[in-house]
Amino acid sequence: MKIFKVKRFLLSILSLFALSVASAQNPLITNQFTADPSARVFGDSIYIYPSHDILANKVRGRMGWFCMEDYHVFSSANLTDWKDHGVIVTQNKVPWVKPDSYSMWAPDCVERNGKYYFYFPSTPKDTTLGRGFKIGVAVADQPTGPFIPQQKPIEGVNGIDPNVFIDKDGQAYIYWSQGNIYAAKLKDNMLELASKPVILQELPTKGLKEGPYLFERNGIYYLTYPHVENKTERLEYAIADNPLGPFKMTGVIMDETPGCWTNHHSILPFKKQWYLFYHANDLSPEFDKARSIRADSLSFNADGTIQKVTPTLRGVGITMANQKIQIDRYSEISSKGASIAFVDTLNKFDGWKLILDHDKAWAKYNNIDFGDGKLKHLKMRLRSINGGDIQIKISDQIKTEYINAKVVSGHDWVIVEVPLLGISKIEGIKNLTVSNLKNTSVEIDWMTFTN
Repeated sequence: MKIFKVKRFLLSILSLFALSVASAQNPLITNQFTADPSARVFGDSIYIYPSHDILANKVRGRMGWFCMEDYHVFSSANLTDWKDHGVIVTQNKVPWVKPDSYSMWAPDCVERNGKYYFYFPSTPKDTTLGRGFKIGVAVADQPTGPFIPQQKPIEGVNGIDPNVFIDKDGQAYIYWSQGNIYAAKLKDNMLELASKPVILQELPTKGLKEGPYLFERNGIYYLTYPHVENKTERLEYAIADNPLGPFKMTGVIMDETPGCWTNHHSILPFKKQWYLFYHANDLSPEFDKARSIRADSLSFNADGTIQKVTPTLRGVGITMANQKIQIDRYSEISSKGASIAFVDTLNKFDGWKLILDHDKAWAKYNNIDFGDGKLKHLKMRLRSINGGDIQIKISDQIKTEYINAKVVSGHDWVIVEVPLLGISKIEGIKNLTVSNLKNTSVEIDWMTFTN
């Protein structure tokens, strides 16, 4: 017992050293590949449990295919600043997992009676358990761990993409996919089945369907899932009046993402707004096995049907004006003369830049919090080979302020700082629009406001 406690203490210390903070729009995480986001609200924060894509090579994984060896957990209290709490489960520390399988696919996590249960699929090293994936559980006292994996996977569950739902009466259900979508009741210990698995009927029979995620709202049970209607997955849903159906196919949540044949998601309310968490391949546009998680707002019609979500770069959350505003994650952009590109094509984790190619090209970024109005300077990282002039408009429904800035000619990135002179105090939530005033090309990496 003492050795066990010391081990848990050391894991807690190591997780603190792994903690890092990222401020992002879409994608939410830009320093590593992430996919299959399972988002949960614990306390006053959202926690995301994604899978972790890495690039396969000759000694790890299968070249050209999905490669995943561990799981991180991320948290945020404002949907903008995300903390990486480090690795919580890894393939070579789970007793039943084949340690070189690189098959730690889409997970989920729920809380019950003060314990956190992390469900994950992988390939077993014991061939007597049968072929294919099994689903295991790791248990923790905190949403960030340390998580202790169970010795064996859940008996009677064969497949991938576990999702757990706890109904209002306290009954827990587990959902997963293996050709079809399956469901079963869980015992109170959250580690064993309390009923035989059933195939959820009345779902599409043509094309792959996987990644089930079930939630309840106003007495309606929504079974949501990715489905390949043509060649690429789109997010669909079916509804029922109980967690096991029968379900009625109802609609599409999100259309196919060009260039990324998978999608995987979760849906939940946070501070009176519903959100869809999903993934695309923003940081790896040429290779869709290296994905990145995203979030956008989701709304319902009066009859309970879901309004289709259109993916955005701006995403959700409010950006503080004294942080780096990534204008390339725009909320609106002009139809001509404005585009985005990677800052460094050899290191895509450096993110993107906004390119304004001629006069009248512009991009808008909404929901920036200027606080109590004490910020006195605008700072920007930009470049323009031939030099240029830009205008920054800061506005709300009441007033608009304008800031003009010159960009010196050159091939190198420069930091330009402009004092906020001759304008009234800027405070509260504003929108920002940057426009090109000259018929030259200007590139903008980021901008921020300082005292």
